[in-house]
Amino acid sequence: MSNRQTLLTTPYQVIDLGRMAYAEAWALQRDYAAQRGADVIPNTLLFVEHPHTYTLGTKGDAANILLSPAALAARGITVHQVDRGGDVTYHGLGQLVGYPILKLPPGGDGLHADVVGYVRWLESILITALASFGIHGQRLAGYTGVWVEQRGELAKIAAIGVRVTTRRVTMHGFALNVDPDLSYFQGIVPCGISDKPVTSLAALLEQPPTLTAAAAVVAAIFAAEGGKSPS
Repeated sequence: MSNRQTLLTTPYQVIDLGRMAYAEAWALQRDYAAQRGADVIPNTLLFVEHPHTYTLGTKGDAANILLSPAALAARGITVHQVDRGGDVTYHGLGQLVGYPILKLPPGGDGLHADVVGYVRWLESILITALASFGIHGQRLAGYTGVWVEQRGELAKIAAIGVRVTTRRVTMHGFALNVDPDLSYFQGIVPCGISDKPVTSLAALLEQPPTLTAAAAVVAAIFAAEGGKSPS
């Protein structure tokens, strides 16, 4: 992925931030979200690749980070407590992270956004993206994210965790495992789920796509969905 490159502008502005530290990208998210809330910019999808990072969501349990501070430092892993939903997850090289900065329509009460509907919408986009690579992605009842069958059991290939501001603007988003080092997931209880494995496109395909190719597919699906309100 290249350094801060606009991939397309309609119906979404899609920007590739390249490889960027988590804290820097999080600050950019806040800036873009404020601009979107004020209708200064259009709906925006940020793509980024992070160095090795663990993030704890608002419901995160620090006990789900299994490595000691010394082990974290030795492996070059930073840890951030963040304002998205969910528990602990990993971000790292070879993983496509997407941060949609979208203004959602009002939900059924005419005021608040349908956050659950938005998460299901993100799942559908990732399932469509996986299908383009010949992989059958699916939802798993009671869980968030996208799952695939591997060796007779379901494994998580994409994690989702979001926040929606008071102006109904989305932050955070999804992490699609393209070709990360899966051993980093062994340092946590991913999403607080101890009995289900994590996998990647590289573990499923002889020739996995590059991050750039995976980002282009996801961006095209967002463009195709551009006339439809996430709900």
